Amino acid sequence: MFRFACVILFLSLGHDIMCDMSGAVGNPTIVLPSTQATTLPPTTTKATTLPPTTTKATTLPPTTNATTLPPTTNATTLAPTTNATTPAPVPTTNATTPAPVPTTNATTPVPTTNATTPAPVPTTTPTPTLPTPSTGKYSIKTGNSTCLLADFGLRIGFIQGGKGQEINLMPNATTSTGTCGVNTSELILTSDVITIIFSFNHEVKNFRLHALNVTIKSDSGVDFKQANTNLTLWQAAVGSSYMCNKQQSYNITDVLTLDTYELRVQPFEVTKDKFSTAHECSLDDTSILIPIIVGAALAGMILIVVIAYAIGRRKTYVGYQTL
Repeated sequence: MFRFACVILFLSLGHDIMCDMSGAVGNPTIVLPSTQATTLPPTTTKATTLPPTTTKATTLPPTTNATTLPPTTNATTLAPTTNATTPAPVPTTNATTPAPVPTTNATTPVPTTNATTPAPVPTTTPTPTLPTPSTGKYSIKTGNSTCLLADFGLRIGFIQGGKGQEINLMPNATTSTGTCGVNTSELILTSDVITIIFSFNHEVKNFRLHALNVTIKSDSGVDFKQANTNLTLWQAAVGSSYMCNKQQSYNITDVLTLDTYELRVQPFEVTKDKFSTAHECSLDDTSILIPIIVGAALAGMILIVVIAYAIGRRKTYVGYQTL
């Protein structure tokens, strides 16, 4: 009952009482508030009415009417297309069949005249190469002593009538004559076909062949004759001999050549019918050739070494880059 009464009071007094439920059931304690809640007058907050904002919308001037374009002119009506004129049919004339041209028989070609066979050009028969001439031994004596000695094989080349010819001196068919002097000596070799005169000069301490005269008989009756009196051949010291075993060719004149083989000659101061110490020609002088050969070999070896060195240096740089 107490709880019910307390609830009624609570409701009627507007929450101003508290019921102590902790006490004994028979003695409830009602706690009244010491101060009554002052009821504040209701605040009347009047809403301030703001004056109405009179923002007149600025009336924009009326937009000018869009310019009315003139009415488009009606599209020009094209004239009606005239019907394509149908060309009058051209009367087709029957194609005139050309009269067949009579095929004339093929004209028999005129037989070609045989090509004129040119006259055979006379070919000059080349002079056959002669075998190496035999070596002859020739000498001249004054009294019982020999004053001139000469050993050689001899070939003579000459041009006569525009034709080149060669002839070998045959020792077995050749005789030797001549003269010996203090300053000059001559060796004359004569055969049935050839006559050759060798003239030697003694100058200071040397001798030389200074003149050569050649006469060759011809079957035509016109002999071939040539001479040169300004030669300087077969030069050596007086008291010695001149020797050249290898073939030597000499141009005596424009139409006369002389080839010698195993040549040895001594025109002055021959002693005991024998040749004196020989002065060898440059072709036979091996003392000159040996240094030339050795020098060439050394130069070749040096060149090979230089090339090998250059190639080796180039290979060492392969794979490296310059920083």
